[in-house]
Amino acid sequence: MQLTYLQDPGHGWIACPISLAHDLRIAERVSPFSYFEANTLWLEEDCDASLLIEALERNGTPFTLRHVHVNTDAYVRNLPRWNP
Repeated sequence: MQLTYLQDPGHGWIACPISLAHDLRIAERVSPFSYFEANTLWLEEDCDASLLIEALERNGTPFTLRHVHVNTDAYVRNLPRWNP
């Protein structure tokens, strides 16, 4: 599984399908510092992204991170905040 790790000059987020977050039972533990759009949950790097990584590791699900960096504020900052 390849996950996108989006970073701007001040912060970063890992994209996770919302369905996967529910399947891994982490959706209800994600903080409002993360964002969402359509079917994607953008997990804030400081605490919420680790919920996903730890759950994938517990399940033995292999994954890679595709790093994407933008030099201005990432569009993710303008999305609605996650509110489980």
